[in-house]
Amino acid sequence: MPMATEATLTKREEEKLVVINDCLSRKITKAQAATILGISTRQVKRLKSKVRESGTLAVIHRLKGRQSNHHIEETTKDKALTVIKEKYADFKPTFATEKLAENHNIHISYGTTRLWMIEEKLWIPRKQRKATYRSWRPRKDYYGELQQFDGSYHYWFENRFVDADGYPIEVCLLASIDDAAGKITRAEFSSNEGIIAVFTFWKGYIELIGKPVAIYLDKFSTYKINHKAAVDNKDLLTQFQRAMGQLDINPIPANSPQAKGRIERLFKTLQDRLVKELRLENITNPDDSNKFLKEIFIPKFNEKFTVIPAKEGNVHRPLLQGEKEDISHIFSIHDTRRVNLDFTIQFKNNWYQLTEIQPTTVRPLMLVLMETWLDGSVHIILKDFELAFILLPEKPKKQRIKQPIILTTHTLNYKPPPNHPWRRYAKTTP
Repeated sequence: MPMATEATLTKREEEKLVVINDCLSRKITKAQAATILGISTRQVKRLKSKVRESGTLAVIHRLKGRQSNHHIEETTKDKALTVIKEKYADFKPTFATEKLAENHNIHISYGTTRLWMIEEKLWIPRKQRKATYRSWRPRKDYYGELQQFDGSYHYWFENRFVDADGYPIEVCLLASIDDAAGKITRAEFSSNEGIIAVFTFWKGYIELIGKPVAIYLDKFSTYKINHKAAVDNKDLLTQFQRAMGQLDINPIPANSPQAKGRIERLFKTLQDRLVKELRLENITNPDDSNKFLKEIFIPKFNEKFTVIPAKEGNVHRPLLQGEKEDISHIFSIHDTRRVNLDFTIQFKNNWYQLTEIQPTTVRPLMLVLMETWLDGSVHIILKDFELAFILLPEKPKKQRIKQPIILTTHTLNYKPPPNHPWRRYAKTTP
């Protein structure tokens, strides 16, 4: 039986040939040969017949050294690489593959694009990171059961959105992703991750989609008071916790970025894909990009990456009628101030004078709620009544005239009409 040399056979082929020859010479059985080679006895039987007929060639694949029947034409490869170098040089292989098919009618696999980009040094494979143990949490069962929410500061518009000095501006992208379905439920650009931006985001979300059962988010100060003294103080709530409590939504602060890994991975994907999509569309500002996100990017993204939840159903809850009426009060910044003796209130370097007629009784030194709405307007609330006031141009000067004792629903020099109950009772004589 002819034996192949090392120059014509690989180590695996040489081992296979030795085993089959041992089986032919009856040193081992077919079952033993199958176990050694990790194949079935039926395949061993076929190999024995081929080795008898063809010798060494029987263990060599017939396409070895020949071009595959499914090889891609060189012209296609050249065309694809030319397009990638011109337009998608900094794209990852998967995204570049999608754009080649979508915009240039070049249909190749992700693996092929990856190999070609590595050959041309357009893509450097990442080294395998050292694994660390983390407990895995299964997805929630229902759509709307848990929303993961966060903000990401990034140069989303690269050099196309700059300040007065020509430097690129970092913009914050606020986004939420459903834990069960893995779909982007809402995303919009904002200048920051402050309470006004976050309230605007969630007010729009709830009015459009409904109230989720819970929201998973950072321990960032917008959402949770991180001071050690505030950990066990139930009364020391942030604006966000207070608003969510009024809507019966459970805010869950994450103890680590990995805990809300779904939104973290989303931002990693968006910082690659969305940046390049905005570049291809030549979008240069947040306003245009928010429209692009809503109408084009998010629907296409969700169509590609959404998974089917474990259980069918949407557990978002609609706003109650009372919540609809109070939505502006709920999504406002709440502060408390004390009414001065002259019925003025100082708030954020402004002075507010309460008018003489009020919907409820107001006394000096009472605490009132100052609400700053999302549109910037200020509203003064006492006992669920909105007080009437005028904004003073400056700090009021002290007056020596007698100040009113209280403010109520009528003027201070009020005289009851003849039919008032006070006038119905005649003075009795002893």
